[in-house]
Amino acid sequence: MTSTFPDISISTERLVLRPFEEADVPALTEMMNDELVTAWTSVPHPYTTRDAREWVLRTAPAERTSGRGIVFAVAEFLTQRLVGIVHLSNTDWRVLATEVAYVTAPWARGEGYASESALAVARWLFQDQKFERLELRTAADNTASQQVAQKIGCISEGVLRNAWIARTQTEGGGWIEVRTDVIVWSLLPEDLQGVHGGPMDDTDGFSAYPTYSDWN
Repeated sequence: MTSTFPDISISTERLVLRPFEEADVPALTEMMNDELVTAWTSVPHPYTTRDAREWVLRTAPAERTSGRGIVFAVAEFLTQRLVGIVHLSNTDWRVLATEVAYVTAPWARGEGYASESALAVARWLFQDQKFERLELRTAADNTASQQVAQKIGCISEGVLRNAWIARTQTEGGGWIEVRTDVIVWSLLPEDLQGVHGGPMDDTDGFSAYPTYSDWN
């Protein structure tokens, strides 16, 4: 029998992590068309309203109901404005391990939202769900995402050579794919001891975001 995460919301000092809603479609579309999102993730480009609706109404809910993971829309507590995504995927229920990925909206960068939301999910995962391992993968040149990993207490485990395809913009404004190494990070329950639980510094980044077959 497939295990699943509960359909819940998580609150921090400044943020609410909740399921996606149809009202998030316009903000999600805008966020995913940002240049840094295009460069470091595998989402379609251009990212259309249809892509956003598919994510909100079908793909994100199916991650939880299938047992693969869970997707959180990250919103500001006071304004309810969408600031990002935290996504647990590739979950192994026997080993009690899963992989985290995140995206931050361009207007919300510099506020430490990626660190705050990822740490909140990690604490919920270890304390409430009794998981034993959280994994994070970052492109080798994505220093901002690596700083987020360090801020939440992750330990670097090694490099997967030539394991990811990023995108870089050409002089003409187009995009080309480039291969890159991937740094693997892990977080265990004991690694969270002493990690600050409130707003962190102004570091925000992007992890290697999952690819879905229906986007190819």
